[in-house]
Amino acid sequence: MNEQLPLIVANFKANKNWEEVESWLEVVGPKVSSFAGTIIVCPSSPFLGIAAQSIKSKSLQVKLGSQDLSKFEQGAYTGEIAASQISDIVDYSIIGHSERRQNFAEDEKTLDQKVQNAVSTGISPIFCVQNADVAIPENVKIVAYEPVFAIGTGNPDTPDNAQAVGKKLKSKADYIVLYGGSVSDANIKSFLKEGIVDGALIATNCLDPQKFIKILEVLKS
Repeated sequence: MNEQLPLIVANFKANKNWEEVESWLEVVGPKVSSFAGTIIVCPSSPFLGIAAQSIKSKSLQVKLGSQDLSKFEQGAYTGEIAASQISDIVDYSIIGHSERRQNFAEDEKTLDQKVQNAVSTGISPIFCVQNADVAIPENVKIVAYEPVFAIGTGNPDTPDNAQAVGKKLKSKADYIVLYGGSVSDANIKSFLKEGIVDGALIATNCLDPQKFIKILEVLKS
């Protein structure tokens, strides 16, 4: 895919019912038509199909992503969501988030399998790393640096350190690098100002559509 930068990802995590997701799309959708970059929204898996329909029917300038996908392909894996089952409705999938690594004991082998399943079905992985030394599977083009201490704490990393990590990541391959961790309208420009960090992975401050819109408006100014 040829993503326009900056690339901004809204990760709802395990928040919002469908009515709330739909309301978010209705509020944010009209405000993003003039945004020069790429916006990806990642609701919970039960809402991916209906969100895809809503985005298409309203002609919203928003891409859809999943928060995860299975290391298995289709088969006898109760509760799992295979990449090939959602490849016709999502363009992206978040893989390797620190919460998945910690809460579900996802290791490098598991994450590599998820990435390859995604890529084989045309889904672009947004691969999360907690520092520049974390192994990154082949075929990854988008890498999100998300230091654990900054996730949902209100204590972001410094822009200088985020840019240093971004520079180190880009020395390994031609990655699109995102920063994630307590991103807000007050700090997002400082993370992107050097042109090393190409976008942001936003969670807490994406849940309120007005806060998310404010972040986008700061980037346009």
